[in-house]
Amino acid sequence: MFYTPKDGHGLPHNPFNAIVTPRPIGWISTRSADGVNNLAPYSFFNAVAYDPPQVMFASTSAKDDQNGTKDSVANILDSGVLCVNVVEYAMRDAMNATSGPWGKEVDEFAHAGIEVAECKTIPCPRVARAPAALECKLTQIVTLPGANNRAVFGEVIGVHLRDDCLVDGVFDVTTFTPLSRLGYRDYSAVGEVFSLQRPE
Repeated sequence: MFYTPKDGHGLPHNPFNAIVTPRPIGWISTRSADGVNNLAPYSFFNAVAYDPPQVMFASTSAKDDQNGTKDSVANILDSGVLCVNVVEYAMRDAMNATSGPWGKEVDEFAHAGIEVAECKTIPCPRVARAPAALECKLTQIVTLPGANNRAVFGEVIGVHLRDDCLVDGVFDVTTFTPLSRLGYRDYSAVGEVFSLQRPE
């Protein structure tokens, strides 16, 4: 099969986001100018640089109560900061509960019953029990082709690691089973890890 996206795929569901998988989930926490905490998962997310460490996520839709974007992007535009929380399998239902199109006045931490903690380097909430959380300052927001598509880039200036996820000095993902996004409504949990030696 071959198709051009502009002409459509002819399938019951769009296969695009099922092709680029698995994708890590950036559980983005922010705070509005009115002091309302926000928490939302984004699967168009990844780390993009080591030095200085940088991450990005893309927002691809808008809400009626925000001006052509979503709460996360609107809050980041106001505050200049964000926190990326790592999602573990045990928090899958809580993560899903934060993915709804709630009004900007809704605190998703409270809505999903998630314990909140304050970041150390930025005025922003974080998921208290996340295996890891990355405190970030905004570096740029890039407007992408298409309606409401924006890529948000941030520099990591503070890192939280949950103590039980450190084994012999290594951040061990098998201690918490990271959740990843597949296509459609599907997710996967990382349960098997192996190593490969790079060629010299």
